[in-house]
Amino acid sequence: MSQKNETLGLFLAILVTIGLTFGGLWFLIERWGQISSRNQINSTPIVNPSANKNPVNTSAIANPTTTSCSSVPNLPAGTFNYGGSTTWAPIRKDVDPELQKTCPQFILRYVQPAVEKPGSGTGIKMLIDNQLAFSQSSRPLKGEENQKAQQKGFSLKEIPVAIDGIAIAVNQNLNIPGLTVSQIKDIYTGKITNWQQVGGLNLPIVPYTRSKEAGGTVEFFVENVLNKEDFGKNVSYVGTTTEALRKVALSPGGIYYASAPEVVPQCMIKSLPVGRVSRQLVPPYQEPFIPSSECPSKRNHLNAQAFRSGNYPITRNLFVISKQNGQTDQQAGDAYTNWLLTSQGQELIEKAGFVRIK
Repeated sequence: MSQKNETLGLFLAILVTIGLTFGGLWFLIERWGQISSRNQINSTPIVNPSANKNPVNTSAIANPTTTSCSSVPNLPAGTFNYGGSTTWAPIRKDVDPELQKTCPQFILRYVQPAVEKPGSGTGIKMLIDNQLAFSQSSRPLKGEENQKAQQKGFSLKEIPVAIDGIAIAVNQNLNIPGLTVSQIKDIYTGKITNWQQVGGLNLPIVPYTRSKEAGGTVEFFVENVLNKEDFGKNVSYVGTTTEALRKVALSPGGIYYASAPEVVPQCMIKSLPVGRVSRQLVPPYQEPFIPSSECPSKRNHLNAQAFRSGNYPITRNLFVISKQNGQTDQQAGDAYTNWLLTSQGQELIEKAGFVRIK
């Protein structure tokens, strides 16, 4: 009896051992399947259904301006105030936004003077007073401006980036072949007061100008055309070029001077050929002249070749005025200048109505 019990107990022990062994194996197999399945899920990419419709260049997102801004060395990031010449308005409107698109980290903010009218002179003054990072000018620096800057601990540098011409606007019905620089001077100093004196009809001349404080164009005109003489008593003063051109359009004897891109394409007036001598008059527009009857479907375009060669007698450079202080302002002014002098910048300047300098 004892022997039977021992045999039964051994048999049961063997069954339990076998059961535990198979149970353990089953558990391990099940656990391994769960782990394998989980790893497979984690290693499988999640596909966005719209990914193939709109593929994304992740390298462009990571560094959107590396390639496009590579032509502008040492371009600083941040917001930089700039201002100055009203002549530069087409560049601020059509050229500078392209730089913003190309280099979005370089933000430009145009700032006007609080009290005085905007212009080259007020822009340089604001630059000296540390209100601007750099300035735009339609005339070169004056010696006293650099002296004032040096008193503040830095110097100023002018860098030419474009060529502009001064065009003479008259009423579209005025019939004269053109004017010499000397005749323009005599008109604005009051020595010539009737169009009959320069080959026209017996008609009083009504010269318009902005004030000397208005900006670089007036300063350039006084310096280079009037030879620093004062305006005559017959000169009428206006606030803006737009106002002056309207007055000339309404005045049979009216005359005005301004940056060529502001005058040459206009429909309501016409620009005159100008020469150093009367037998060599050079038009500021490309010939043949387009009359007002065909405008605005057709417009006159700048005589860029005559401006660049100097054959047209009243030309000037447009300058970026930058601080030389070894700080971020200088870096911003240099970067802006360098971009305007790239092939893209020069092409855009040309499209804005000025003449490329290189």
